[in-house]
Amino acid sequence: MDIVRRVVPTGTRAPTGDTNAYVLGTGPTVLVDPATRTDALDDVVAARSVEHVLVTHSHPDHVGAVARYAAETGATVWARAGHADRFRETTDCDPDREFGPGTEITLGDDRVRVLDAPGHAPDHVALEAGREGPILCGDCALREGSVVVGAPEGDMRAYLTTLRRLWAIDPPRLCPGHGPEITSPRETLERLLDHRYRRERRINEAVSGGARTLEEILASAYEKDLAGVQDLARATVVAHLEKLDVEGRLEWDGERVRPTTGKRQLL
Repeated sequence: MDIVRRVVPTGTRAPTGDTNAYVLGTGPTVLVDPATRTDALDDVVAARSVEHVLVTHSHPDHVGAVARYAAETGATVWARAGHADRFRETTDCDPDREFGPGTEITLGDDRVRVLDAPGHAPDHVALEAGREGPILCGDCALREGSVVVGAPEGDMRAYLTTLRRLWAIDPPRLCPGHGPEITSPRETLERLLDHRYRRERRINEAVSGGARTLEEILASAYEKDLAGVQDLARATVVAHLEKLDVEGRLEWDGERVRPTTGKRQLL
C-alpha cells in the first residue's frame, strides 16, 4: 500500500516537536492523524481522493485539523467505539462511524485494519496498512527515546501488552506518530520493553530502600536532570506504581507506597 507521510508542526512535547500525518492508498484514501493543516499536507489531500479520516488516539497533538479536512473532503470521520465523546471534545467534530479492533476499511483491492493498542491513551489504536504491511503505531513507539505513559490515563500494563503484541505481529516496519520510520521494529520494541522493565526495577529498589512518597521515588528512580520534564516523569512513575499495585508487588494509595511481603518480586 502506498503511504505518504507529512510532518506537521504541533508544538508537541515529543522530542521532535512535530507530528506525522499519513495518507494511505492511491485511489480512495485514508487520512490519519491530521494534527494541523499545512501546505504540504494540503497538496497530498488535494491530489488524492480522501474518503476516510481517523486518528490513532485523541490527544491534541494528533487531531487539530480533523474537522477542517473532514469538511473540505466530505470524508467519513471515524472514532473509537466507546470513546466518541472524547473524540468529539478534542476534535470539535461529530464522528460519522465508529471502529473497534478488527474493523477493516476497504480501499479498492486493499484495506486498512484496526489493531487494539491501548496504554499511551485509553482509545489508542494502531493501523495495519495492507495485508502484512507496515503498521502505523501512533504513540506506541519511537525510533529514538521513549514514550510517555503517564497517569491518570496512561496504563502501563496495557502499554507493555501492546508492545508485546506488536512484537509478535513482527511487521516489516512501524510508522510512528512522531519521528522517523522504524525500520527494525522488533529491536525497537525490545528496547522500549527493556526501558520500562529497568524503570520498574529502579522504582522497586527505591521502595525497598525506604522511599515512600512520589518525590522520594522520583529522586531515586531517575539518574538524569528532570528540569522541564518533571511532570511527565511524575505521571510515568505513578503509572508504574499503579501497575505494581495491581500486581501485588507493592501497595500504592495515591500518596504513599508500602512494600509488600511474601509477594513475587520483579525479576
